[in-house]
Amino acid sequence: QVQLVESGGGLVPAGGSLRLSCAASGPTFKDVVMAWWRQAPEKKRELVAGITSSGNTNYADSVKGRFTISRDNAKNMMYLQMDSLKPGDTAVYYCAAKFGFYPDERGYNYWGQGTQVTVSS
Repeated sequence: QVQLVESGGGLVPAGGSLRLSCAASGPTFKDVVMAWWRQAPEKKRELVAGITSSGNTNYADSVKGRFTISRDNAKNMMYLQMDSLKPGDTAVYYCAAKFGFYPDERGYNYWGQGTQVTVSS
C-alpha cells in the first residue's frame, strides 16, 4: 500500500516556475514507478512525467525541456520542477504510483488528492 500527498501548487505568471512535491508513505517506495499526471477542466487526465526507482524518466512532449521530474528514495519524496510555465499548463496535478518497471501511462493504482497549478497570462 502506498499513500501519496502532493504540495507546492499555486498561482504563477506565465514564464514563472513552481516546484511540486509528493510525499509517499509505505515501505515499498523504492519499488514503485512514480509519476505526475495532470487534468485541466474538460480535458482527459494526461501523464506529465514518470520516473523509475533507478531514475529512468519519461516526459510528455509538451513539457520536455521545461519540466524535470526527480525522486529521493531515502526520503520517500518525488518532485516536479516546472519552469517556463505557460497558461496551457494550468491543471490539477496528481502524484501517482504503480508497481512496475516502465514510467509509461499504464497501470497506476495509487493516487494523491491533487494540487492546483494556475498559470496566468
